[in-house]
Amino acid sequence: MKSIITYLFIALSTVAAAAAQPAPQKAGETPEATAAAVTGAASETATEEKERQLSDEELWNMGNDAYSDKRYSDAVKYYNGIIERGLYSAKLYYNLANAYFKCGETGPAILYYNRALRMSPASDDIRYNLEMAEAMTKDKIAVVPEFFLKRWVRQLRNSMSCTAWSAISLAAFAAALAMLLMFLLSERLSIRKTGFYGTIVAMLLFAATTAFALAERRDMLARKDAVVMSSAISVKSSPDRSATDLFVLHEGTKVRIVTEIDDWYEIVIADGKKGWTEGRNIEKI
Repeated sequence: MKSIITYLFIALSTVAAAAAQPAPQKAGETPEATAAAVTGAASETATEEKERQLSDEELWNMGNDAYSDKRYSDAVKYYNGIIERGLYSAKLYYNLANAYFKCGETGPAILYYNRALRMSPASDDIRYNLEMAEAMTKDKIAVVPEFFLKRWVRQLRNSMSCTAWSAISLAAFAAALAMLLMFLLSERLSIRKTGFYGTIVAMLLFAATTAFALAERRDMLARKDAVVMSSAISVKSSPDRSATDLFVLHEGTKVRIVTEIDDWYEIVIADGKKGWTEGRNIEKI
């Protein structure tokens, strides 16, 4: 009986001694370094929690203040914090693009300039800054000449957003109805002529603006344009890492997605060259 009690006492002493031992450390890691790491992690968690409690307007003002103070990386963090909440606007994308550009990150800058331009296509400031950022890219790709009428129509369509074209379309439809009523109800020949020709013009304007609005909406939903985000990528002949390298693209180059297969994209660049790249190398606008 005494021996059993002795064994139990020894076992309990061993367990107590093991519990009193400090937590294991990595090789070469001092207790001071461990404590500093724990403190830093706790501080970072507290900072993130504090930022989550800030309102959208407070984050916006903090981002603007950081940009004014030339703390561009902080501005990027605050602006991205707003986007992570599901909020976006042309102004937010524009400010974020400017902050990325000041940080020397050409790819993200071009990405967000394009997103801002898609929401506000008539902005000369966004277009100018986008051209400045694109001038910093390594790839100088010759653009395939485009038929002048097609180019003119595309430029006209891109001059306003989908919402603006939709509003003009509704206004044109209302005008067509008013002109039709003039034609049907008026007894004077001159007014009937005005109503007849006015209806034709308004209906043509309605058809054109509706087509522009639908085309803009289709492009926004399809998201076929993308930007290279990696420093350099090898475009492949097929969706396979062991496939032949066709050409190399660098960060910030804009591409258009033709086909998607799993995590591979067939892309085409401005000069008409095609190839395949992994989805992680590009980001859709």
